[in-house]
Amino acid sequence: MTILLHKPVGYVSGQAEDGYEPAATLITGENHWDGDHSGIRFSAKHLRTLAPAGRLDIDSTGLLVLTQDGRVAKQLIGESSDIDKEYLVRVTYNDIETEIDQHFPPELLAQLRHGLSLDDVPLKPAQVSWQNGEQLRFVLREGKKRQIRRMCELVGLKVVGLKRVRMGRVLLGALPQGQWRYLAANEAF
Repeated sequence: MTILLHKPVGYVSGQAEDGYEPAATLITGENHWDGDHSGIRFSAKHLRTLAPAGRLDIDSTGLLVLTQDGRVAKQLIGESSDIDKEYLVRVTYNDIETEIDQHFPPELLAQLRHGLSLDDVPLKPAQVSWQNGEQLRFVLREGKKRQIRRMCELVGLKVVGLKRVRMGRVLLGALPQGQWRYLAANEAF
């Protein structure tokens, strides 16, 4: 069984920590999205051995995949995974909070795309573009801890909102925050 959850801010992806609830606690009959067209009926056995395939930090929102299927987990987070993940990232730059795209140097945007290192390890190339004046679109093929936030810090941007909207071919879509649905039989990452 594989479940797609729209994780709200304030939940951790995996095990409970520092008094914060794990996102999996949101997977209840009450939080099952009415728009789920998978045809699968909720059962408590679907919660057994359910583990997150990738993480979203506590301050981030968006698509979180929880699965009982080791093949899905390996496909999304295994060493040889090449599944891309897309994020919308709201930022500020110095004291600038609007039309940041007009003030942010193009050479720093180029660095976000390729040329940064975290923990002395060069990052894989990323697709980074302006979605609007205050929001960047990131597409990554790797997932280091707090990677986008740390990348932004290196070029003087402060992340004020981060939302994962896609993993491979699976979109967050209209799934409301705090609700979940099953991965349908005709969907694949």
